[in-house]
Amino acid sequence: MRAPTGEQFVLNRSTPNGPAEAVITEVAASIRTLRINGIDLTQPYPEFSTPPSGCGIVLVPWPNRIPDGVWELDGARQQLDITEPERHNAIHGLLRNAPYRLVERTEGSVTLGATVFPQHGYPFLLETSVKYELTDDGMTVTHRILNESEAPAPAAIGTHPFFQIGDVKTDDLTLTLRAATRFPVDERLNVSPEIPVDGRYDLRGGVKVSDLELDDAYGDVSPEDQVTAVLTAPDGRTVSLWQDENFPYVQVFTTRSFPRGTGVVTAIAIEPMTAPANAFNTGQSLKWVNPGETWQAAWGVKYSG
Repeated sequence: MRAPTGEQFVLNRSTPNGPAEAVITEVAASIRTLRINGIDLTQPYPEFSTPPSGCGIVLVPWPNRIPDGVWELDGARQQLDITEPERHNAIHGLLRNAPYRLVERTEGSVTLGATVFPQHGYPFLLETSVKYELTDDGMTVTHRILNESEAPAPAAIGTHPFFQIGDVKTDDLTLTLRAATRFPVDERLNVSPEIPVDGRYDLRGGVKVSDLELDDAYGDVSPEDQVTAVLTAPDGRTVSLWQDENFPYVQVFTTRSFPRGTGVVTAIAIEPMTAPANAFNTGQSLKWVNPGETWQAAWGVKYSG
């Protein structure tokens, strides 16, 4: 039986913290497993499953939602396919179900590539790649977009990792997020303009995941050594998300129904984004990649035991 996510690229590295291992999938270039010394840093999912709630997938050429799939290009209406029919939105780009091809592979890294062809609502040709590389304390992820169109192409990058710390219940973890603004959402989870964080949305002082109920984007991040978000276990262990300057936004999504074994568990996605939702319409932090230009952006995971 063939896995629904295609080929499974297994990465290994010896580190001072013990052996590191990751499994990256052919379909959607998803992180299916990331662990150090047997400690899972991301929520794993079975080989013969599709990624639950978009677990670990790459979101290109836009993350999050575009209301009704509509935007304008040089005054002409563009209509993207509706991929979230229950809310009538176009969600998470054009590669979430696409197979990637192998570009380069070593024992501890893999680079996968996928083409965005001109299609409904997006008349551009992009060559994209993502490189996953194990490090001594986690993983570095590097995205590249090459515009092979004859005109500048709008693009944004996101990804959808769910984080954890081994067998510690996610509800018992504390999230610290160094972000000063957020984007309120309506009943369709489409965003309003950015506002300062306040009350339960201010995560800069640390909040237990059990107290969070979020599907919200944050901006105005103030990274400390590039680190923007930290999950801390009661015993002091941490898993951290770092983002380079091209990733100034992060989405936080909590769910109490992530499938695990024969039941469900609490899970938290902390999703780096180069632009917020609906950037094709607002223009906020949207990257226009010139013909022949390659744009690069990176983020990663760090574990401290």
